[in-house]
Amino acid sequence: MPAVYIVEDDENIREVVLYALQSAGFDVSGFETGAEFFAAAEKALPHLVLLDIMLPDEDGLAILKRLRAAPQTQTLPVIMLTAKGSEADKVKGLDMGADDYIAKPFGVVELISRVKALLRRALPEASTKRLVFGNLILDHDRREVTVGGEKAELTFKEYELLRYLTQNKGKALSRDRIMRAVWNYEAEGESRTLDMHIRSLRQKLGAAGELIKTVRNVGYKLGE
Repeated sequence: MPAVYIVEDDENIREVVLYALQSAGFDVSGFETGAEFFAAAEKALPHLVLLDIMLPDEDGLAILKRLRAAPQTQTLPVIMLTAKGSEADKVKGLDMGADDYIAKPFGVVELISRVKALLRRALPEASTKRLVFGNLILDHDRREVTVGGEKAELTFKEYELLRYLTQNKGKALSRDRIMRAVWNYEAEGESRTLDMHIRSLRQKLGAAGELIKTVRNVGYKLGE
């Protein structure tokens, strides 16, 4: 389930986009200011950002500049979502590193289509049938996991959990995001379920289990 962050100070627009993307199957979080967005991004990066230009603290173009200057977010997909719809404004946003530009007012169907299209280009590994990380290989057609050529016997949920971590390798994933993606409900009150599966995965993967890292006060990630 791809994660999308929307940075939009207009509550009505933000809520409409949140509802539309959630209904389309995305894991969505909304923020009113750049400060709120960066605080959340420090804990877990999204797969895509919808970014308004006119914000109450730091404007969207300044936020975009910061994202493109940081190594961990240089290639993070960003769609500018703004009332500034002139050709000059669009060119400026695209030249600064935006991947797409949608002027308000917009249709939610078009927005969802643009988000899906950009994610298909940006996250080819999310749809691949074979995921590789070091000597860890997931073959989704066979639903098999091998470590150094040796098959690891995983339960259905252990496999889904490992696949989600591998698709998001290197990203710190919150407990809530993992629970929504793998179990389809919030982590609150259910953290023991996740911890037990992580513990079992580490044991079954042997030395490769050390690739699953605990991120304090956040959740887990695969790799450094």
